[in-house]
Amino acid sequence: MTASLIFSLSTFVFISAVTPGPNNMLLTSSGANFGIRRSIPLCLGIVLGMQTILLLSAFGIAALLLIYPAMHTGLKVLGSLYLLWLAWKTATSHYKRLDTTKPVGTPIKIHQGWLLQFLNPKTWLMGLGAVSSYSLAGALYNHSILAISVVMIISSTVAGAIWLILGSLIGRLLRSRHSWFIFNIAMGILTAACVPLIWIN
Repeated sequence: MTASLIFSLSTFVFISAVTPGPNNMLLTSSGANFGIRRSIPLCLGIVLGMQTILLLSAFGIAALLLIYPAMHTGLKVLGSLYLLWLAWKTATSHYKRLDTTKPVGTPIKIHQGWLLQFLNPKTWLMGLGAVSSYSLAGALYNHSILAISVVMIISSTVAGAIWLILGSLIGRLLRSRHSWFIFNIAMGILTAACVPLIWIN
């Protein structure tokens, strides 16, 4: 891949990864409620899930969604229900003063972050968009997919870290039960607000 193509790819993937969406709302909420260290499994699950979707897109399995539209509708329904469940879980979180030295509550696990990507149309669009726009034909195809994969790992990790740090900083500013209540309700609403976006296209 040429330097200009890699730059264009990096810009596309990073903007896709860093803009608000289900992943970043959950990372912000987790960073605020559990701190950065306890939220790393969620971040890793998201990164691994994005890689899985990229590889599925690159090697044709995602084409099933185009061949069988009912599968796409089913994916949207499952994604909507899962996001609403996560939104409810976030909004009803109990008050807890951020203290990374003591276990408080249960953060989202790595497999949950990974599973979310299969139900997140934004991740599918990112994977399909990267493969269709930046992969090279013929013998260079596998090499270009590897380059896309590396760029996606770096971009999604940096984007995830930004939202985790933001959430952690917010968490340190929340000192009262009322502040926690307002924050968790707001994050739950923002997560639920991602659901209509699934049905736009």
